[in-house]
Amino acid sequence: MFRKVKGFRDIFGVEVKYWELVESIAKDTFRSFGFNEFKLPILEKVEVFDRGIGASTDIVEKEMFVFKDRNDEILALRPEGTASLVRAFIENNLQNPPGVKKYYYYGPMFRRERPQKGRFRQFYQLGVEVFGSFSPLTDADVINLLYTLFLKCGIQDFLTLEINSVGCPECRPFYRDNLISFLKDKKDELCVDCKRRLDTNPLRVLDCKVDTCKSITENAPLMIDYLCDSCDEHFSETKKYLDNIGIKYVVNPKIVRGLDYYVRTAFEMTTTSLGASSAVGAGGRYDGLIKTLGGPDIPGIGFAIGVDRLVNIMMQKDFDISESIDAYCIIFDRERLKDILPVINNLRKNSISVEFDYEVASVKSQVKKADKLNASYALFFGEDELNKGVVTVKNMKTSTQCEVKIENLAEFIKGELA
Repeated sequence: MFRKVKGFRDIFGVEVKYWELVESIAKDTFRSFGFNEFKLPILEKVEVFDRGIGASTDIVEKEMFVFKDRNDEILALRPEGTASLVRAFIENNLQNPPGVKKYYYYGPMFRRERPQKGRFRQFYQLGVEVFGSFSPLTDADVINLLYTLFLKCGIQDFLTLEINSVGCPECRPFYRDNLISFLKDKKDELCVDCKRRLDTNPLRVLDCKVDTCKSITENAPLMIDYLCDSCDEHFSETKKYLDNIGIKYVVNPKIVRGLDYYVRTAFEMTTTSLGASSAVGAGGRYDGLIKTLGGPDIPGIGFAIGVDRLVNIMMQKDFDISESIDAYCIIFDRERLKDILPVINNLRKNSISVEFDYEVASVKSQVKKADKLNASYALFFGEDELNKGVVTVKNMKTSTQCEVKIENLAEFIKGELA
């Protein structure tokens, strides 16, 4: 028997209903904030991520699925969406005409991480990006979008919004030097990964989950104390607008995010519902990324949501999302299928979900199947009904029933379901 690849999974049954619900809520919410969908390729040239995410990040160093194709071109399965969308923005010349551009995307991402609860090697992200605005009001609106989406999913009580400012190329180097100086004396006590990060990406030591590293960084200098005046003002304005909107947040000065491109605002929606504290959605500002990837000097900000984790939390909350169908057709006589199949087809054309028994078993057996599939209505196609041009419609919850003319059946069911 063939088995799936380690870290990958099959999604089926009632869980799919949660995925459909999340996708529907997300797309409605994104559109209500003025975002347009962007469909991105799964494969990119590896340089997009080397330059976009940063060659010293864990994702690029250890986690990407990279391979040579038959033309010896080195390609990567996308590990995240921002670098891909920035590449597409530049390649399709979408900076013209100038102005603020707002996009969202949805799809699978791939990282060769150690599989664990809520973390898979193929995972799905919903993400948004805003290009063309330096304003802290944009930061607050993007964070508001993330918060609103979780609010609509009904899980805001499971989450905490944490925000920080990670500075800019003006103030971060000075902070970086001070952090390295603080950590150097303690290098031997750091985990293997953090010893490497100390030389390549020292800020990442701050969000290491290893206990010894967490203990060492307890009294480490914090970026928020080293912000230049411009970054400090930007962060204060962002917080002020969040207060104006009424969004609760916690300033966590140890948020650094795992990607090199972030500047100024960084934020995470975290939960303890998945065991250790985990980010369900996270993002930040990346003003230099578009220029780094060969485009104009246009600012950007965005976030991505881990859909696998979001669905996991929603399933724990026990939403009423049981599987059901609108109608189940009870067929008395196989010989009358020539009259019944066009009726079923018409119902489906009217977006009414309909099932029937391919084997045309006994009526009693068909009624049991209607119950099992949680059908809202059972439609009885008996000999007498068909001869009169009607169908007996039974409400499966109330057990009330009535005869409905076949030509009016679709409208009747739609009206009852509304």
